[in-house]
Amino acid sequence: MISAIITCAGKGERAGKGYNKLLADIGGVTPFEKCLAAFAPCSDEIIITCTEEDEPSFKEKAAGTDNVKFVRGGKTRFLSVYEGLKAANGDIAVVHDGARPFVTERIIKDCIASAEKYGSGVAAIPSVDTVAKTDGKNILSSGRKNVFLVQTPQAFVKADLLRAYSLAEGGEEFTDESGLYGKYIGACRIVEGDKKNVKLTYPEDFRAAEDLYVGTGFDLHLFANNRKLMLGGIEIPYVKGLLGHSDADVLLHAITDALLSSASLPDIGRLFPDTDPAYEGISSAILLGKALGLLKDKGFSVKNVSAVIMAQKPKLAPYVDKIKQNVADILGVAAEAVGITCTTLEGIGTVGREEGIAVQAYCLTRKKNG
Repeated sequence: MISAIITCAGKGERAGKGYNKLLADIGGVTPFEKCLAAFAPCSDEIIITCTEEDEPSFKEKAAGTDNVKFVRGGKTRFLSVYEGLKAANGDIAVVHDGARPFVTERIIKDCIASAEKYGSGVAAIPSVDTVAKTDGKNILSSGRKNVFLVQTPQAFVKADLLRAYSLAEGGEEFTDESGLYGKYIGACRIVEGDKKNVKLTYPEDFRAAEDLYVGTGFDLHLFANNRKLMLGGIEIPYVKGLLGHSDADVLLHAITDALLSSASLPDIGRLFPDTDPAYEGISSAILLGKALGLLKDKGFSVKNVSAVIMAQKPKLAPYVDKIKQNVADILGVAAEAVGITCTTLEGIGTVGREEGIAVQAYCLTRKKNG
């Protein structure tokens, strides 16, 4: 079981907002919501450490996300994580700063996989600058060979991290879990981070993020006989396809709506109505291409897309990589910018009764300044 602990208890005074910076608007969404969306597909539970004052606002933003619980944060980040850790039920704990909203599903999963295999997994990137150690006034040593800049998420076997915290209860403080774990348990395993996984600290950090926009889309199609099953522009072998006016590619429809919503454009149903014979049987990849053209006209470009395919049958795991690459090709982005996960609904509802397939999609787009 995976427990994610997202730290949200800080005041963020250096950001100059006058309120918790994780509730600021960055392109139509808050940093908190972006973190929550990134961790939801990767975690069995998400623990939010926050103040009593901010908890109602965070709870409102988290409505609709399952398995989220709130823990009162401590006076420092160190103590806040400790409180969250004590409330965690998972075997693996992955800690993340809520001020890093651009974390990707890939980084999270890599950190978790490293913790499962080696006991720890810490996101970090090689330093491109020379780093100096000083006495406050003078450089004592410097260099960049084997020097890494540590980020979050940081994942660990929970029992080990708890033991490290208990050994440091005498008042010793650490800026992150890697330092604590390194002192009391052992060397941390490095996981490749991302230079885009920046921490929002100062006002200029938020200004750089203001041209980013988040979109969301959802679609559901029922199964029908004598139809091809298309997902992400790929034909999936199955006894039934999906019912629709076009080729009924439910994945591409949800992604299309997510992209359109990020740019405040009309949804796919209004742009390409099922009453128009021009769209009868059309490939959804063509409709997505038309939507991309509309985004381009408004100065938007696609940064990444993430989607959850909900299907009881057929089993889609063997086709995920092919679907992911094809979606990336359609969008004109790297495969690493597309996240596709699959789940069943345990026999619940339309999907669970094997009557259809549903998809929830999210995207991040960037609008050119001016």
